[in-house]
Amino acid sequence: MLVHRISVVQREKALSIQESFTQQTLTCSFQLFLAAMSFVYFSKAFGGAYMKSSVTQIERRFDIPSSLIGVIDGSFEIGNLLVIAFVSYFGAKLHRPRLIGAGCLIMAAGSLCTALPHFFQGQSTSVSHRFSIYRIPFCLHSACEKEAGSSMWVYVFLGNMLRGIGETPIMPLGVSYLDDFSREENTAFYLVGILGPMFGFMLGSFCAKLYVDIGSVDLDTVTINYKDSRWVGAWWLGFIVTGVVMLLSGIPFWFLPKSLPKQGEDVFVLFLQPQKYLLLLEKIGIFAMYFFPSLKRLFRNSVFPVIILTALVSVNAFIGMITFKPKYMEQVYGQSSSKAILLIGIMNLPAVALGIITGGFVLKRFKLGVIGAARVALSSSLCSFCLLLTQYFLHCDNAEVAGLTISYQG
Repeated sequence: MLVHRISVVQREKALSIQESFTQQTLTCSFQLFLAAMSFVYFSKAFGGAYMKSSVTQIERRFDIPSSLIGVIDGSFEIGNLLVIAFVSYFGAKLHRPRLIGAGCLIMAAGSLCTALPHFFQGQSTSVSHRFSIYRIPFCLHSACEKEAGSSMWVYVFLGNMLRGIGETPIMPLGVSYLDDFSREENTAFYLVGILGPMFGFMLGSFCAKLYVDIGSVDLDTVTINYKDSRWVGAWWLGFIVTGVVMLLSGIPFWFLPKSLPKQGEDVFVLFLQPQKYLLLLEKIGIFAMYFFPSLKRLFRNSVFPVIILTALVSVNAFIGMITFKPKYMEQVYGQSSSKAILLIGIMNLPAVALGIITGGFVLKRFKLGVIGAARVALSSSLCSFCLLLTQYFLHCDNAEVAGLTISYQG
C-alpha cells in the first residue's frame, strides 16, 4: 500500500515536471516563431519594395516600354494567384512552419534569378564610355544590337513570379499558426515586420547611385552621374542582397513544431492525440475531394466577394501609385531616380507603418468587432481618397523645348 502511494506521488511529480517542461518548450517555440515571422515579414517586404524601386532602372537597362515593365511587376501577383488557394487549403493540414521555410527558399531563388541577366548580358553600352555618351539611334555595331530591346527581361519576369509563389504560404499559414497559440486580438501586434518597405526603398536609392557595371568597368570612363536621365543604376545588386536576407529568414522555420495549442489549453493535447494529425495526412485525398465544394460555398457567401472586391480596388490603387510614382517624380518634377526612390521610402511608407500600428491599437483598445473594424476601414479609405484627389491639382509647367513647346524663333 505504501509502495503504491509512493509510486502515485512520483508519477504525479513526474507529470508536473513534464508539464512544466512542455509548457516552457511550447512558449519558447512560440517566441521563436514570433521572431522568425517578424524577420520573414521584414524580408518579404524588403524584397517587394526593392522591386518597386528598381522598375525604372530595369526599364532602361533592357530598353523595354512601361507597359511591359507593368507586366513584369505584376508577375509577382500572377505567381501568388497560381497557388494561393491550394496553399491556404492544404497548408493548414501539413507542417506549416516548414512550408513557410520552403516558401522563403523559393523567394530567395526568385530574387537571385532576377539578378541573373546582369551576368548573362554583359556590359551596358548606352552610357558607359567617353566616346559613347549618348545612345546611338541607329545601331552601328553588334553590341548595340544586342543591347536594344533585350529579351533578358524574361529572367526578371520569372524571378518575380517565383518570389510571388514563395511568398504565398507566409500570410495565411503564419497568421493561423499564431492564432493557434495566442488570442485573436493580440495577433495584430505580432506582425511587426513593417520596416521592410522603408529599407527596401533606401536600398533602391543607394543602388540607383551606383553604376550598373560597377566592379567590371573603370568608373573614370563614365562621363555622366546618377542625376542624368540616361543613367542606369546597379539594379541587380539589391536583388542579391534581398535574396540572401530571404534565405536567412527561412532557416528557423525548419526547427519549429508542427502545431501549438491555444493559450489556456491542455499542453498535452498535441501529445495525447497524435493519431489525429496522422489521420489528417492519411486522408489528404478526402481533403482534395472537398476542395472545390468548399471553394464554391465560400464564394456563395455574400460578404466574401465584397471583401475581395474591396481589397482588389484598394490594392490596385496603392500598387499602381507605389510602382510608378518614382518615375512620375523623375519626369514631371525633374528629380533623379535615387532621390525619387528615397522620397517614397521616407515619406509614404512610414505612414503605412503608422496606420498598421494605430489600427492594431484601436482594435485592441476599443475591442471592436467585425462591424467596428469595417467602419474604421471605411472612414480611413474615404480620408485617403480625399487626400489623393488633391494630387490632381499639383503639377509643374511644361518645360520649354524648342521645336516642341515653343518655336525656334522664340
